[in-house]
Amino acid sequence: MRRISKETRKDNQRFTSSEDVDLSASKNAGLIEDRHQQIVAGACKVFFEKGFHPTTTRDLAAACGMSMGQLYHYISSKDDVLYLVHKHYIMLWRDYLRNSMVESIADPKEKLAAALRNSLDFIFKNRRLSQFIFTESKHLERKHLRTVLNLDNENIVKYWRDLLEEVNRQTPIEGDLELLANQIVFIQVFEPLRGWTVKNRLPEESRDAMIKFILRGLGLL
Repeated sequence: MRRISKETRKDNQRFTSSEDVDLSASKNAGLIEDRHQQIVAGACKVFFEKGFHPTTTRDLAAACGMSMGQLYHYISSKDDVLYLVHKHYIMLWRDYLRNSMVESIADPKEKLAAALRNSLDFIFKNRRLSQFIFTESKHLERKHLRTVLNLDNENIVKYWRDLLEEVNRQTPIEGDLELLANQIVFIQVFEPLRGWTVKNRLPEESRDAMIKFILRGLGLL
């Protein structure tokens, strides 16, 4: 499991609110973030193997290398762990998008195509995590779901909305850019959710086909 950058650590602290996991047990934010990353890494292993519902907090504690008491020092329930995994995924995807070289591309259409290629590479490399996130989000508690949706909108959807606005200034795009940005995010998770239907295709084939599909749908091809 790739660790989140220092920048993301700061963002995670900033995003923490009264609706987030209760952090009152410790005032050391750096230690809390380290433990949350430890919990996420262990949780992903056991969630991928057993699924969310069959996994017990005892399973999670063992996978994280913690005692039950230590685990409950940083979370209050198994639902909190699911929330942490979701937040981790969004921040990981955001960092991957930010750290790409697409900003150096001058032409907006070429930048959008390059961003899609980069983003889809992330999805393919994190196939199991992507699949887990988009199939288990229905189990998030309402308070956590609200926070996760806000994080997704502010960090992932906004990224595509900004790119579409840049393209639109050069070549008008028909349709609601907000809606289109959300659709672009959804289309990208085809492979982890439905990839089994085209398992004989190479990842590069699926990636290139999706990029053409999106660009064609936007009227850019």
